Amino acid sequence: MNEGDKFFSSKLNGELHVGFFGVGYDFYWEQFPGLLEELMEKHRVIMDKVPRKSVKVIDFGMVDNPSKAYGTVLKMQAANLDILFCNMLTYATSGTFGVIVRAVDVPIILVALQPRKALDYSKASTYMQLANDDICSLPEFTGVAARMGKRIPEVIIGTLRDDPEADRKIAEYCQIARVLKGLKQAHFGHIGHPINAMLDMHTDITMLTSFFGCHVVECEANEIVDQYVNCRENEIETTANIILSFFDTPDPLSDPISMKLRKEDLRTAARVAVALKKFIEYKQIDGLAYYYNGRSNSSEELVMSNLIVGNSLLTSSGFPMCGESDLKTLVAMMIMNLLDIGGSVAEFHPVDFNEGFVLVGHDGPHNISIAEGKPVLRSLMKYHGKPGCGAGVEFKIKEGPITMLSINSTCDGKFKFVIAEGESVKGPIPPTGNTNTRGYFKPDIRTFLYRWMSEGPTHHFALGVGHKARLIKKVADYLNIESVIISQ
Repeated sequence: MNEGDKFFSSKLNGELHVGFFGVGYDFYWEQFPGLLEELMEKHRVIMDKVPRKSVKVIDFGMVDNPSKAYGTVLKMQAANLDILFCNMLTYATSGTFGVIVRAVDVPIILVALQPRKALDYSKASTYMQLANDDICSLPEFTGVAARMGKRIPEVIIGTLRDDPEADRKIAEYCQIARVLKGLKQAHFGHIGHPINAMLDMHTDITMLTSFFGCHVVECEANEIVDQYVNCRENEIETTANIILSFFDTPDPLSDPISMKLRKEDLRTAARVAVALKKFIEYKQIDGLAYYYNGRSNSSEELVMSNLIVGNSLLTSSGFPMCGESDLKTLVAMMIMNLLDIGGSVAEFHPVDFNEGFVLVGHDGPHNISIAEGKPVLRSLMKYHGKPGCGAGVEFKIKEGPITMLSINSTCDGKFKFVIAEGESVKGPIPPTGNTNTRGYFKPDIRTFLYRWMSEGPTHHFALGVGHKARLIKKVADYLNIESVIISQ
């Protein structure tokens, strides 16, 4: 799904507030004329490395003594920052940094990018050393943070130019800040309850607010049904055409409960999609976890069992939706969405012991923006294990690297991230109107599954494209949540 084709626009893609300040030692400026100006030019070059899409960069200038630090802190607190970069421009006393790290409660990154890859030793001078003394204060600054009981800041070490690794790290920390900001602002809708007896699915809503900052809005199924009843014919027709532009509708294959998409199922899916979009706009929510049986043959059962197609369009547009009322996996999907790697609900399906992979997928809705090729719609005579029938979404995740994130609750009232990386590889999947992907994991599928299960995950997890385990672990670290990456 292309940016211009989105079915819905998420309000969580708002402006990121990125702060910068440089540090130095005010005694130097009179001793070495021109040094301050040279360092401030370095400061500007580093600020220009921040990706500018939906970003506001706020420059707090040079902080070169504790007195100036106290005044700057007030400006930082008023700027509603999401992340703060400290440019280690030359040696600086930690008295300046201590004031800031004590008072500013956002991720702080120490950036030490020296202009020269090495000193010209035949022409070396004190001035040249000071202009390249970027790492000199790093131990002092990190040590003071530890002594104050604060999180030890992350550090970027490298050169000012021609250093793609340093540039990548700056961009990644901005991504992490966007995740943390999005979670703090998110309002997740919740309808119904987990399927009876699925004990791993239950979530303490207060815990979600405590650890992630998000708010859960309790909603009712009739609120979507009311929108369904009031849909206009032109809205239904327009949405049906949108659906057909995104999906193929092939003839059935081997599964006897599937058939070619029926016109009545397309119409119901389109009408429910219209109602669902109106519902989320009215409720002002940023994601939805739901499961609702409804009385047999009732409007509630019809609408709530046919959210699949509209859900898939919304999830692919940056509005994650998770069936079976799984709020924890909804959060995992949101994290992947904010990292721009997709985020589709998944679980393990049968293992192929001949070729050494496991099918990874789920019935119901999915993030079609990360599909390999055009996704498929089939009419299903039954939604297995759930009430109702209608259109089902089928596709395979893009071939290449994939990342999985399971969020579970622990016995001591906390959360735990279980993270893994693998590969989505080419090959046929079951034509069952469900999503499935051939997932290969190192060192071999049996060993990987033993290791995954031993960490106590939930049976659901979010599945995204790319290898982003290290980045997700850093998100967990900033949230003070236990995390583990399954070893390869």
